[in-house]
Amino acid sequence: MNNVYENNMRFLPLLKFIEKHKKILISIVVFIILVVSYFVITNQIAKQKNESAALIYEKWSEEISSENPDEETLNLILNDLLSNYGSTGYAQIALLNKASLDAQNSKLEEALKNFKELISITDKSNGSKIYNKIARVSAARILVGEKKYDEALGMIQIFSSNSTNGYIHELTGDILAKQNKTDLALAQYKNAADKYSDETSKSIISMKIANIGNQIEN
Repeated sequence: MNNVYENNMRFLPLLKFIEKHKKILISIVVFIILVVSYFVITNQIAKQKNESAALIYEKWSEEISSENPDEETLNLILNDLLSNYGSTGYAQIALLNKASLDAQNSKLEEALKNFKELISITDKSNGSKIYNKIARVSAARILVGEKKYDEALGMIQIFSSNSTNGYIHELTGDILAKQNKTDLALAQYKNAADKYSDETSKSIISMKIANIGNQIEN
């Protein structure tokens, strides 16, 4: 009997604490349940969205892989993906495919618009950094063709200012060379030469450096 009494007394402070802070403790428990429920529901919705997007992307893939893709059908499917499933990887890769197809077909204005939209989507925390980089480089190349050099540099500046691959340095050098910023262009070409491992790319960079040297001498 004494043991039972001692055990009860041992839990008495805890029981008093619970009784005193009952409302706060209940609020905490409810809050935890709500947070867990939110994440469970959010994950479930995301899973369902991905499954639905996958079915739509399958139609997209079949159409764009056909011998003569129908432009109107592609645009309808793409708009569906972007409007309802824009945060999914399926929408992002479809937009990249469409922009690349437009560029191949010399529809450069449409290609640039789609590349820029892909950049906007993938700039977000859940966006693909790989697709973002491809879109930025592709948009920069189109802008160079339109002689919009400052805008082209702006597209890839986030890469060229840091340690990056040789191609980004080379493209940055090309743009700077077209702006007659020879010292900056040379620095980018030298960075590119250091990053490239294949001899063909190194040779091309050497020719570009030599070409700038000839322009300076003349």
